[in-house]
Amino acid sequence: AGTAYSPFLFWDGRKDSQWSQALGPLESAVEHGGTRSQYAHVIAQKYRTSYERLFGSLPDLQNVPLNAGPVTDPTAAKAWKEMSEADREAVTRVYVNIGKAIAAFERNVQYTPSRFDRFADELQKTGRGPSGILTVDEEAGLRLFVGKANCTQCHNGPLFTNHEFHNTGVPSNPALPADIGRFEGAKNVLADEFNCRSRWSDADPKQCSELEFLATGAHEQERAYKVPSLRGVANRAPYMHAGQIATLDAVVAHYNSAPQAPRGHSELKPLRLSDREARQLVAFLRALSSN
Repeated sequence: AGTAYSPFLFWDGRKDSQWSQALGPLESAVEHGGTRSQYAHVIAQKYRTSYERLFGSLPDLQNVPLNAGPVTDPTAAKAWKEMSEADREAVTRVYVNIGKAIAAFERNVQYTPSRFDRFADELQKTGRGPSGILTVDEEAGLRLFVGKANCTQCHNGPLFTNHEFHNTGVPSNPALPADIGRFEGAKNVLADEFNCRSRWSDADPKQCSELEFLATGAHEQERAYKVPSLRGVANRAPYMHAGQIATLDAVVAHYNSAPQAPRGHSELKPLRLSDREARQLVAFLRALSSN
């Protein structure tokens, strides 16, 4: 929810729009595992009327293989290379439009108000904290969130995220291949076939400033991951980019102790919260879930 407002998607920011993000899983061998010619045929067979009402006539797919695309599957990849440039172009256009249709729906997925929002609205109207909306511990956790715990350094704004990337010393997941976060993500989004500056994008080049000024290869990007929104965070366990931390209590404990990063430099410093303060901070985070 709320990803329409994020300039970069995925934990490493390797996509820069909802529509291009939506395309990644479709061809991923470990997710949907399809090919773009397969999706074009599905559209032609099942959704022709809806598609053509939105995007115009579908191309002639009579000579297009059922499974072809620039994917890791060697058979599908070979079939893609053997297609004419015109057919690859036409199929990719259908594929891109699928992503844009998904993104149009995703833009409508927003968070609903939480008890914190009711508290903040009342505070704005009256100038004083309303009683009964947040518990004593939740209010104490809010004060810690904006004060001693310094959470707002990264988790700020309406979505409780600055949409940037930080190394917070999160341990690696030994069950997964090694990755280095934004260090690779920045390179990948600049090279992405479907980024903001690509010929498939509807954006004006002036709207692509994030790419224009994006640095790559910086040491600070090693194991830096996207700051997630904290709205509804209590409902989204496990936590961190590979689910390394199981509970909110353990997340706060991680930030409280500020361990060294397995690679790169962690930006954390020990918070020195007491056990009671840690519990209060978690209580406030739970109040960010929708009613």
